[in-house]
Amino acid sequence: MKSAMAIQCLPRSGGTKEEIYRLVDEAIAAIDKTGLKYTVCPMETVVEGPLDELFAAAKAAHEAVLNAGAGKVMTYIKLITADDLDPAEEKVAKYRSKGH
Repeated sequence: MKSAMAIQCLPRSGGTKEEIYRLVDEAIAAIDKTGLKYTVCPMETVVEGPLDELFAAAKAAHEAVLNAGAGKVMTYIKLITADDLDPAEEKVAKYRSKGH
């Protein structure tokens, strides 16, 4: 079976927009280090792979934000597992090709 997880880390540090972006960048960097396939979206990052590795990626992203200086972080995940799961890029390709 295939799995995909949407991970949204929300720093609750009360900092500037730039500081919040920096903290979110740390979460994405932690996901990147996992070696899993991922798609960055404006409000979350979708990661694809084995279920255990997806949970580890969410934990790594959450901890990366804390370790980067956020006093508080809320992490939301959405998870899907199915035999016939299409890749995230396939789902959004027609919109991305139109500049969306």
